[in-house]
Order: sequence, then C-alpha cells, then structure tokens
Amino acid sequence: MSLELKVPEVGESITEVMIGTWKKREGDAVATDDPIVEIESDKATVELPAPVHGTVTRILKGAGERAVVGEVIGYMEPAAAGAAQPQQNPAQPVVGVTRKDGRTDIGSVSMAGKQPADAGSGRVMPAAARVLGEAGMTGGTVAGTGPGGRVTKSDAVAAVSQPSVRPSSQPAAALAKPPAAGSSAGSLRASGGDREERFVLISPIRRKIAERLVEAQQQAALLTTFNEVDMSAVMALRSKFKDVFQERYGVKLGFMSFFVRAAVEALRAVPQVNAEFRDPHIVYRDYCDIGIAVGGGKGLVVPVLRNAERLSFAEIEQRIGEYARRAADNKLKLEELQGGTFTISNGGVYGSMMSTPIINPPQSGILGLHAIQDRPMALNGQVVIRPMMYLALTYDHRLVDGREAVTFVKRIKDTIEDPTRLMLEV
Repeated sequence: MSLELKVPEVGESITEVMIGTWKKREGDAVATDDPIVEIESDKATVELPAPVHGTVTRILKGAGERAVVGEVIGYMEPAAAGAAQPQQNPAQPVVGVTRKDGRTDIGSVSMAGKQPADAGSGRVMPAAARVLGEAGMTGGTVAGTGPGGRVTKSDAVAAVSQPSVRPSSQPAAALAKPPAAGSSAGSLRASGGDREERFVLISPIRRKIAERLVEAQQQAALLTTFNEVDMSAVMALRSKFKDVFQERYGVKLGFMSFFVRAAVEALRAVPQVNAEFRDPHIVYRDYCDIGIAVGGGKGLVVPVLRNAERLSFAEIEQRIGEYARRAADNKLKLEELQGGTFTISNGGVYGSMMSTPIINPPQSGILGLHAIQDRPMALNGQVVIRPMMYLALTYDHRLVDGREAVTFVKRIKDTIEDPTRLMLEV
C-alpha cells in the first residue's frame, strides 16, 4: 500500500512552503529516515525523511513549486517485510527543470555521458546542485574547489555567471521570457553576444529577509554611530593562547567570542540597547540572547546564542562554529533563529571597511564589525602602526538616545582594547 509524502509542519503560522531539492527520484530505494526532499519556508529549510524503508514511486511537486502544509507531494511504496534496508550512499540531488510548456520535469544533476554527479571532479553539493539545476546545467563542466574536489555553491554560482553558459537543450526563442511562477528552474534570456539574463525564483527565506529589512527601514527610527578599536591586545592574547585553547576545547579561539563577551558587558551597562519598543511599553530584559549573522546556503541567517551572559569563551566559539556549519547545509532549526535581543554582524570577513547594518526587528540594536587594517595612529605623541577596526552600531532612536548609543560603542571599544576587563567585569 502506497504511503503519502506530505508537507510537514515547519513552524507556527507557516502555511505555505516551497519544494526544494529532491534528494531521491522516482524508483530510488530509501532507508528509514533517509532525507527525501528539502522543504523551504520563509524561516528555515527542513528535510522530509522517509517514514519507512522502501521505494519512491511518484513525485507530484517539482523543485521550486509551492505547496501547503499537509499537502501530498509524492508517494512511496514500503519494502516487503524482512527486506534489507538499502545502503545509505550519497544520493544524487534531484532538481526540477522547466520545459517550454511550463511543466516541470524531475531529474538528477548529472555529468556528461549520464555519469552521476559524484563522478569526475567530485560530488556536487546540494546547494550547488540547486544553483546548477535552476540554470539548466549539469555538473560535468564545473570544476570543484571544495574538499575532495567537490563542487560547492560558489563554484556553481561562478559557472552559471559565465556569459557563454546557456542550456543547449532549449532554443533561444524559448528563453525570451521568464519561467512560469510555479516552475523551479531559472532560465537564461539571450539576444546574442554576452547580454544574457537568468530568472531564478525568490526563495521563501530570501523573500522574508527582504520583507523584514523593509519593515525595519519603515517602522524604526534608524541611526548609526561609529567608533574605531585597536585590536592589538586581543590579537596578542589570541596569538598567545590559540594553541592551548584549541587543544583543550577542540575549537579555534576567534575574535567573535571577545566581541560577544564585550557586547554582554555593554548591554548590561546600557540596557536600552537590549530592550524592545512594544507600544505602549518598553520591554527591558535581564538576559542577553545575541544573534550572530552567518552566511547560509539560502542567504544570511541569524542563529541566536541563548543566555550569552552565561557562556564561556569556549562555549561561544563552539556554538558559533556549529551554527556556521549547519547554516551552510541548511540544517538550522527554526527555534534557533528566533527570539534574539541583539545582533552582531561581521562584514569584515568579506573585506568590508565600513557599513551601516540594519537592525533585525523588533531588536533595538545591531553591532557591525569590519575588516582589521594596519593604520598610522597617534599614541603618546608618536605615530605608530596599529591594527584598527571600525565599529558601527545601528540603533532604534525611538528608545535609544545618542548618548546611550555612543556610551555602548565606547564600552565595546574599551573592553576590546583592554580585555582584562572581561575577567574583572569592570
């Protein structure tokens, strides 16, 4: 008897989702709890596991199509009693490819000569498979730069961005207009030469990000204040203890743990930045749930360090590392992305010199970190070279005055320039 594969509940108030990458195709054997398909909502991506071991018999909704919670998107047939479960080998990512008639075909991202995605230069990672599938490409012509020659998302993005790349299976006339709203694959529009366009459906999480950024701009009174911090003391401390720290805790000592601890002290000193404007009240908090912005497979996400005031340096670094790894694989849980009271965003890892970050509503502040650069500074009447970083605090002026904002950033600066304050809590 066939089993229905239904869209699971993915979070409170979420009723519609988008079908992501099918990890299995029709006829594939699956073991119990094997991921069959990714389900994308505006907050997170979850996987639908196989309820029993058996075979996927039919796929009703292609990648990129929308579905409601509880809707049947496919069927599978349970294996006969006593049958051995299939080995859990890496599955070929399955993508939807839009045809000229607007329908969506289901197929796997494969290499030339119908080789599997794992062949040749390396396995195609799921995020990369999705990018290639949306462009109607295969993985055979993409060189992988990931571990073991794997094709990463950045490899796929670079490949589809090449002006000469275009699906050979579709004539130019079929590429002249965007794909249908329910289709999964982006199309290229070519008019000759290198003037080409790609159409890629907006993912639910990207749509939600866009809505919240506009909401923040429209509803909050945003203002940004800047300062700069000398990173010499933290860099020296990190260099001195990085080896023993990694040996003891199994994680590298980074700069973020220093800034999280410094932010906790600053939030205690200036509680307005940790508060929320909830008309007709201002809600103050005695705890610090600090969101750390990380780049994920579906865009920027902000997992939250709960009760950061109770975490040690090692616990902060371990959790951030774990969040970053799971964000890259779209494995973060919905509850890990909700309820932060303050956010730290490090644009410096991408080379940003200075920026004005946007708060994550309903929070009242976000701290932007930037690239560390050697600059000449006046110190005790002498010009010296110091590793400097610009700090930017964007805050909601409805409940944070300029004095509090400047005091907050100055507290961060003083703590980072003299990290022994973290030990003495002064």
